[in-house]
Amino acid sequence: MATRSVSRAAGVSPEVAAAEGEVGVEARRTVFRFPEHIVEVVSDSGEGAQKCGQIFGAVSAKMGNGVWTVEIIPAEIQPPPRTPDGGSGNRIRIGSGPVTNWGDETNLVVAFNEQVLVARHRLGALAEDAILLLEEMWATHADPAIRSAWEAALDELSGRAYRIVRVPMEEQCLTVVENARRGKNMFALGLLSFIYDRDLDLVRDQIAMTFRKKSEEVYQRNVQLLELGYGWADEKLDFRVEVPPRPTDRPMVVMNGNEALGMGAIAAGMELCAMYPITPATSVSHYLGDVFENFGGIVHQAEDEIAAAGVALGASFAGKVAFTITSGPGLSLKTEFLGLAVMTETPLVVVDVQRGGPSTGLPTKVEQSDLLAVLFGQPGDAPKVVIAPATIEECFYAMISARRIAEAFRVLVIVLSDANLATGVQPFPRPELDPRWQAAPVDLSPVPDGLRPYDWDPRLGLSRRIIPGQPGGMFTATGLSHDENSHVAYRSDVHQHSAAMRSRKLAVLQQTLEPPVVYGDDAGDLLVVGWGSTKGAIEEAVDRARALGLSVSSLHLTFLSPLQPGIKEILGRFRKVMTVEINYSDEPDDPFITEENRRWGQLAWLLRAHTLVDVGCWTRIYGEPLRPGAILEAMIRRMPEGGGS
Repeated sequence: MATRSVSRAAGVSPEVAAAEGEVGVEARRTVFRFPEHIVEVVSDSGEGAQKCGQIFGAVSAKMGNGVWTVEIIPAEIQPPPRTPDGGSGNRIRIGSGPVTNWGDETNLVVAFNEQVLVARHRLGALAEDAILLLEEMWATHADPAIRSAWEAALDELSGRAYRIVRVPMEEQCLTVVENARRGKNMFALGLLSFIYDRDLDLVRDQIAMTFRKKSEEVYQRNVQLLELGYGWADEKLDFRVEVPPRPTDRPMVVMNGNEALGMGAIAAGMELCAMYPITPATSVSHYLGDVFENFGGIVHQAEDEIAAAGVALGASFAGKVAFTITSGPGLSLKTEFLGLAVMTETPLVVVDVQRGGPSTGLPTKVEQSDLLAVLFGQPGDAPKVVIAPATIEECFYAMISARRIAEAFRVLVIVLSDANLATGVQPFPRPELDPRWQAAPVDLSPVPDGLRPYDWDPRLGLSRRIIPGQPGGMFTATGLSHDENSHVAYRSDVHQHSAAMRSRKLAVLQQTLEPPVVYGDDAGDLLVVGWGSTKGAIEEAVDRARALGLSVSSLHLTFLSPLQPGIKEILGRFRKVMTVEINYSDEPDDPFITEENRRWGQLAWLLRAHTLVDVGCWTRIYGEPLRPGAILEAMIRRMPEGGGS
């Protein structure tokens, strides 16, 4: 069956009152097949749209579809209802093959009111011919202001080729629950399950995982609402959408990035997570709070961010495998203790789930603006390792790498995730656990005679870690400048030498890393460099560019401190280089901007400094993930003259 737009192929007008239920709808129903489709469920905060989207995404992944989800979260905890800025929900991209990012425009929306729908329209989030399933109760609401707002919204939406299907969600849900706000999300899940032919047994199982722990009654009520929505769609809708799944024989897991971070911490043998709640990092501790105790771990909620860093650092100094998790504002509060970790060479893992800034900024939105802060945010010279996972699967493995590096090199390791990875859901192959991921038992054997607490190898900068309680290992730890015996020492030669040893370790680590792999040709007209969660969108944009005959490749960096070897040589093989990032940079043609005062994307700053290559940048901080189409347009604009076919 041809791949084409549902609304245009169906030949319908922009608004269809589906509730009227024409005779023979099943006989006239058209099934459209697509290689992928993007769905949104949007509502006022507290109506459960996110839960609906999460379940739909998880079921789709379990059926064998590629999936990437992004939560749509308002900045306020309880924003005013029926306002464009207060919309909450979930965006789900499903495909027949792997899905690595949230894509471009949305093809189908289930909206619980017209205001949150208009918000998505104004953001340019919707495809020109998107299908919009809209709660119709507001059209006849008793409040004339609400009826007027409905009419104005529908008039605004009529300027596009949308197909609007009015759905009586309130009326239907009130046959099952007294408060329809507590039922529309499962009714909407039923609509989507019918439209996309989801396995209802899998949907029921996923609902059970979510609600059965509350009570059997709650579970049964949600299933009843699911089946009600499914039945309504079966009776009223004249279309279905097929995105064929491709099941695999490999065992798969489905989770979001924060769950993957927590599971990775367990797999790495970590024993303590000290944290203070902060969006969008908090759900890591929620996950660990449910399961960590089963693996001998402890979640400690400190009184503030500073205390959380101190507890994790103290536990690590005592020989435990500890980490702390935060976001941008919390990272700034942890600064003093992170400097102490560097000076005392105490292994410590810090997870920073980035969000929009500065200050409290955009707590629920994605940004990649903490890179320079984690690299240079401590007073004095404070070298540390920085790892940026690019996928949800990498969130899992990054924690294992971080723990091993922190302890092998006695360093501070920062894992830079972000809100896009934190809440996104994606399937990946089930990890095969390896005992080598776990920390070795603490060595409490007597310390050899003459071994000093900082007995630096002059070539490697490494020294043996002494755990409190080891016979013969007593020493005083200090944050002051110190010598090999941990004695406070202000002599210039001592300070120079100790700084060199702390830095030398990163050079040693860098020599063990593999060069990054170029995606596409090894040489060409344009190289796009990225880091973190932008990988999937960048590589999809590169594929589209190459299909147009453009000589474009990409490079994605996982280690940002130290940088992986060979980068300068790779950059030199391309006529132009630019980074793509979710942080701020000045546009060259902005007022007052010159070559001397222009602020660059943060990775561009870093690469320009390390390689002396003229690295350009394209950055956006819209508070949402980057779209492949927008990246492609930026690539085309930045192609060197005479580039491409």
